[in-house]
Amino acid sequence: MKVIGTAGHVDHGKSTLIEALTGIHPDRLKEEKAREMTIDLGFGWMTLPNGEQVGIVDVPGHRDFIENMLSGIGGIDAALLIVAADEGVMPQTKEHLAILDLLEIPAGLIVLTKTDLASDSAWTELVENEIRSAVSHTRLKDAPIVRVSAKDRTGLEALKTELQSLLQNSPARPDLDRPRLPIDRVFSMSGFGTVVTGTLRDGQLSVGDEVEVLPGSLKGRIRGLQTHKQKEDIAVAGSRTAVNISGIDMEEISRGDVLSHPNQYQATRRIDAKFRAIGDIRKPLLHGDEVKIFVAASETVARLRILDTEEINAGGEGWIQLELSKPIVAIRGDRYILRRPSPGETLGGGTIVDHQPKGRHKRFNEKIIESLGSLLQGTPADVLLEAALSMQIAPVKAMIAQSRLEPALAESALRELLKSGKVVLLNQTGNNESIAASVSHWNTLRTNIQGLVEAYHEQFPLRRGIPREELKSRLKLEPKVFNAAISFLSLQSSIIDDRGTVSSPRHEIKFNGADQARVEALKRRFESNPYATPSIKECQAEAGFELVNALIESGELLPVSENVIFLKKDYDEITSRIKSMLMDRGSITLAEVRDMFDTTRKYAQALLEHLDSTGLTVRDGDMRRLRK
Repeated sequence: MKVIGTAGHVDHGKSTLIEALTGIHPDRLKEEKAREMTIDLGFGWMTLPNGEQVGIVDVPGHRDFIENMLSGIGGIDAALLIVAADEGVMPQTKEHLAILDLLEIPAGLIVLTKTDLASDSAWTELVENEIRSAVSHTRLKDAPIVRVSAKDRTGLEALKTELQSLLQNSPARPDLDRPRLPIDRVFSMSGFGTVVTGTLRDGQLSVGDEVEVLPGSLKGRIRGLQTHKQKEDIAVAGSRTAVNISGIDMEEISRGDVLSHPNQYQATRRIDAKFRAIGDIRKPLLHGDEVKIFVAASETVARLRILDTEEINAGGEGWIQLELSKPIVAIRGDRYILRRPSPGETLGGGTIVDHQPKGRHKRFNEKIIESLGSLLQGTPADVLLEAALSMQIAPVKAMIAQSRLEPALAESALRELLKSGKVVLLNQTGNNESIAASVSHWNTLRTNIQGLVEAYHEQFPLRRGIPREELKSRLKLEPKVFNAAISFLSLQSSIIDDRGTVSSPRHEIKFNGADQARVEALKRRFESNPYATPSIKECQAEAGFELVNALIESGELLPVSENVIFLKKDYDEITSRIKSMLMDRGSITLAEVRDMFDTTRKYAQALLEHLDSTGLTVRDGDMRRLRK
């Protein structure tokens, strides 16, 4: 699931273009419709030529509402930079372009709108040249320019095709099983209660999940999920998601709060970050300045501390620490934007390198600056996690080899990942031969294993479980990996691994009325002649293969050869009498066993050969003795 966002100057046709593409007008507020201007975030969705649905976030272009724009633009996969053909590049075009660049939005297209108002081809080419100059030092420098007219509906199909190509090459959202939904809207619906919306970053949310809204640590439960107004049982990373929550009132939640699973994130009031100023700020940033920081959907006033220089000039960079006026939820690697509160001005942005620093740093401390630089490049744990995500499930030794970490660093990184729950160790064999998996892949594999087991029970309710080898074949796993996964699930009591089959702890073999009648009829045949019983094939012909197999699995019937089978209670009596005779006389012959139970040679021979195989007896010529 992908999400795109618009950016561009006011009245350049963003909302009109979205309506032309989707049939949904994103302006939902009365004031927006009256002023024909987007004030708050708007949302829509459309289907690409290949059938993929994408969400669209429409942001305001007017400079007075730039901060509303920032709350929606951070979670997108690609941007549409909108420029009107009749006006060209304008002030908010440049400001939005700088913001897209600072947030490192992965991909983008440039859309030249209102081409119906620019009939002069020379003028259109002039505008395109101006756009190329404006984006020449940004991430959109090589982005295609698509000419469209929402009024004439020209260029829309070409835009969809370009967008499809762009999104096909964009990387998938990481899934570390730590769902994080920055809330950009909150409202109440009659009969449903509190609803929040946002773009889901990482992980999955499911109906029934317990959730936490931070920074207030409010606990609730998911009553329902929607994506593009369609009910869903599971919301996946990257999707525009509406979450109906029980247990939390609408008034307790604000835009910028974060919805997650309990105890997976912590709010912070201090952040270390790398900062880059845009090239046209009015005056330098000074140590102690008051700024606004925008992370995901949150907006917070902060005090700026510059750690490595006296001031940061236009186009300059520096290490900063931000002390926040109120707690927010952010993690290492999040992109952020800084603005001056008054008069409003976008200053720059960068990357959060430590979202939980231990304290206030001393300025101009070389060790601190060096440490922050290492964090920006990635910690050993980050490097090892990337290897784990790439390999999914493999021996620890192989993951360390791919990470290229020194052994001591690798061991420390592995401990950190295990402690934080990002990697799971399926067994512990020593010498780095243990099997490890990224938690996201393990969760998928665990669900797959349990799903196959449950499906087998549904298909064959009278069987004890799925044969181990059949399960391994279906999963297409190497033996070491399969054995480690099954052992780990067995230790967690998620499955039962017994006598060559894998089953669910909840599975019970139950006979319905017709089955039970066949069982009773079969037992009567055994009881009428317990020492000359019907053959296995006769049993199967009378009661069916599945039912006879179930009686064998449950232990009520015990086969002693390919064709000879006894009731377990009769087998126990036969074995006990033979053992007693052997203890009294020391030996017994096949003929004596036949006569003792008034049966035939076929049954006596099958029985004695079975007792030999179990280790109770040993053959000595024509006689059997107790095995010592």
